[in-house]
Amino acid sequence: MSKVTLSKAAPSVSLTKPGDSQGLLRVNLNWSQGARRGFFKRSSAIDLDLGCLWELSDGSKGVVQAVGNNFGSLHSAPFIQLDGDDRTGESSGGENMHIDLARPDTFRRILIFAFIYEGVPNWAAADGVVTLYPTSGPEVEVRLDSPVDGARSCAIALLQNNGGGLTVHREVQYINGNQSAIDRAYGWGMKWQAGSK
Repeated sequence: MSKVTLSKAAPSVSLTKPGDSQGLLRVNLNWSQGARRGFFKRSSAIDLDLGCLWELSDGSKGVVQAVGNNFGSLHSAPFIQLDGDDRTGESSGGENMHIDLARPDTFRRILIFAFIYEGVPNWAAADGVVTLYPTSGPEVEVRLDSPVDGARSCAIALLQNNGGGLTVHREVQYINGNQSAIDRAYGWGMKWQAGSK
């Protein structure tokens, strides 16, 4: 199989098996800005941002996101790096985050999320999709469907180390609030302060 789409009926798939060593897992967020209206005018432009909460097996925790320039690192903890910030949705490559799975047991859990940094919180118009590209095995797709009006954030997928390798579980939970609200919903327990980009 070249692609697995996680759904409510089939929400989980294994990414790595015990003792597995892979390369970089690429996590891609792509979304649509909808049709243009008028001459160089766009209705309800959305700046959708990709990020993640991470927890390593040593108990250290943090966030990787464009806000606050927390782009992460592949060469030191958290071994997760965001490659840029697409503010328009017009980049064909979307936004990408890389996770180094050379040693999957480094990670306890990673929660991939997206939030609307600017624009009207209209997830239906954004028509977002997150795709995980492992170095071996099929691509894993999670569609941001079943949108909730007014929610600024969406917890998309949870990567967890259950002792038998890493699994990815579809979440697609829309949350009213920012990253601290995602933290509270998933019990990450971090301290937050306002940031910008």
